[in-house]
Amino acid sequence: MTRRAEFEMGLFVVLQFMFMLSLCSSDEELLPEISSPDTSPQPFRPFIAPSPMVPFINTTIPKLSGLCSLNFTASEGLIQTTSHNCWTVFAPLLANVMCCPQLDATLTITLGKASKETGLLALNRTQSKHCVSDLEKILVGKGASSRLRSICSLYSSNLTASSCPVINVDEFESAVDTSKLLLACEKVDPVKECCEQACQNAILDAATNVTLKASEPLTDNSVRINDCKNVVHRWLASKLEPSQAKETLRGLANCKINRVCPLVFPGMREISGNCSSELSNQMGCCGAMESYVSHLQKQALITNLQALDCATSLGTKLQKLNITKNVFSVCHISLKDFSLQGCLLPSLPSDAIFDQDTGISFTCDLNDNIPAPWPSSSSSSDSTSVTIPALPAAASSQPGLYSEGVTRLVIFVLSLLLVMLLS
Repeated sequence: MTRRAEFEMGLFVVLQFMFMLSLCSSDEELLPEISSPDTSPQPFRPFIAPSPMVPFINTTIPKLSGLCSLNFTASEGLIQTTSHNCWTVFAPLLANVMCCPQLDATLTITLGKASKETGLLALNRTQSKHCVSDLEKILVGKGASSRLRSICSLYSSNLTASSCPVINVDEFESAVDTSKLLLACEKVDPVKECCEQACQNAILDAATNVTLKASEPLTDNSVRINDCKNVVHRWLASKLEPSQAKETLRGLANCKINRVCPLVFPGMREISGNCSSELSNQMGCCGAMESYVSHLQKQALITNLQALDCATSLGTKLQKLNITKNVFSVCHISLKDFSLQGCLLPSLPSDAIFDQDTGISFTCDLNDNIPAPWPSSSSSSDSTSVTIPALPAAASSQPGLYSEGVTRLVIFVLSLLLVMLLS
């Protein structure tokens, strides 16, 4: 699908969205009731338009190369989920937290399952090229963005061994303590894993052992270890049920995702000029802050834990400009101000859902209406050193709170189109 086609498709959705808004009697009806972090939010019902996205989700059957050995039909469920997470308009905005992690998991699981027949945990470059191309065609035919290669850095090397010296299953299993690896990774607690890193450490140990099989050393052995981690992931995927493998891989991805703020911070000339240490011009300062944060919002949808990282990073940058006052508090900047439309994704993002009536929807955490933390003068950019006023409900280790503390929300498509046009 070309960029023009994507825009025309989005324009169609906007027209129906505008019609839908005209049926509402007041602005208050458009907004969910936001509860404090200590209470469960009231259910928020997605807007219902007359089949807003159905014409664009019709599956088309692409012409494949016929030269890929992977059985994509056996991964139909994973591919369908990936197409929803990478839906054409949302893909650039959900790339970091949902689209690309799910695409990577689909590739890993599909190749892992194939290794049970082939005995190999990697493809050669020629086959990999055909398989990546075929999967991309299949996804686009199901409504995914046609720009996945650039959005998710999807290369043919994603399915090869790269610099890892072992791709044979038998050789892999002789070099690795597979019992220890399975015990650590077959049931990954998505919250505890990010702190204790039991599975991640087991994968690192396995990858390190595999690299010892190399006959030639690398200048930077960490590159080879990372390549071997991919091979370890594929072996794990071959031993787990697809749903279990997906949960493990997405859980590991979430640990990495939530450690880093994905937003790009542009120059802060307006803020530094209006937010002096004395804060004599509060109105000018807050206007500059709101304008700056509004620009950040246009970049992506992020998780609540990423928002903490972003708030800390921004606060640290402002302090380096000799802004000593807590301008987050003065200007009422909260965590949700760092994510598009104020929609903070949970720290454990669920998959996007396609409904025949409501179109594409996904989960937003509506509990995160808490102030952005201002870093203390002694803290670094690491968010773990910042005192957080209240933990987002979705970051709780209690599954019950996670399912009750979030609601599904259809993000305003008009805003997404504006983001696409301005990018």
